[in-house]
Amino acid sequence: MTCAVVLAAAGSADASPAPVYPATDVPTDFGPAQPDHLGATRYLVQHPNAAPAGTNDFSCVPSAEHPRPVVLAHGTDSTAYADWSAIGPMLAQAGFCVFALNYGGLGEAGHYGVGDIWESTRQVGDFVDQVLAATGARQVDLVGFSQGASVTRYWIDQLGGAPKVGQWVGVASPSYGGIMYGLVPLSRVVPGLMQAFEVATSLAAVQQAEGAPYMVQLNAGGDTVPGVRYTTIGSRVDEMIQPFDNIALHGAGATNLVLQDLCPADLTGHFHMVYDPYVQQLVLNTLDPEHARTPDCVPVALGTEIPGVILGAHS
Repeated sequence: MTCAVVLAAAGSADASPAPVYPATDVPTDFGPAQPDHLGATRYLVQHPNAAPAGTNDFSCVPSAEHPRPVVLAHGTDSTAYADWSAIGPMLAQAGFCVFALNYGGLGEAGHYGVGDIWESTRQVGDFVDQVLAATGARQVDLVGFSQGASVTRYWIDQLGGAPKVGQWVGVASPSYGGIMYGLVPLSRVVPGLMQAFEVATSLAAVQQAEGAPYMVQLNAGGDTVPGVRYTTIGSRVDEMIQPFDNIALHGAGATNLVLQDLCPADLTGHFHMVYDPYVQQLVLNTLDPEHARTPDCVPVALGTEIPGVILGAHS
């Protein structure tokens, strides 16, 4: 999901140099909840420091009812606001302390989640430590969308983060990577294909392909580690993760929720997952099971948000 706006100043001798953006950022200007990625992307054009309402309040004190702050990790070529403008406020209103950073930047406005995924993993882990220090909490709950699911789980499973985490929720989690519309098997017989795909997308995108070193290491020694509850929320019609079975985790402490098994009429795929009301309620139910309610099952058309992703990339 692309959230960048390219501003050209060609031919102007007085043009100011483009600002350099850090690899990580904690946005602080609350923006309104949005109905989809396109709405969030367009809002970010004029409000680049937008944060999901109710998030990143480092004076927030976790309650006895919700003792673990929730840390949200966005997906590839996205931001905290673009992916969490709806779920962030929902969780804050439910009484959680909620935090969401921008990670994996390469110095360009709006381009987060595109840098080296190994480094992004460390950035997310550092942010969790910052949240724990500020709130005094012993553990957090982690919710990741797409790449955000991978970097948070890698930090838990491979970098020793497990003692600091109560539960992990992966929305559209590329748990075993994806074949990227057939590019991965094709690249085995077409030299240079994945390098060209990286140029067209990002390093982080290529690093999430099925069989890529990061994805292999992510699952080395098993999908889960003791002490953490894992939940994936996936769609059978995910546009980015094929085969669909690559979403599920296999291991102790893992629960795999399939959207169409719960609501067959909802054909939400990858891009709309965090803006789908049914999925949003599943996330809240997972984090707050004592107040769980059955989501309303309503039809959602196949391919929802794909046009918005294309428009957003050129906003």
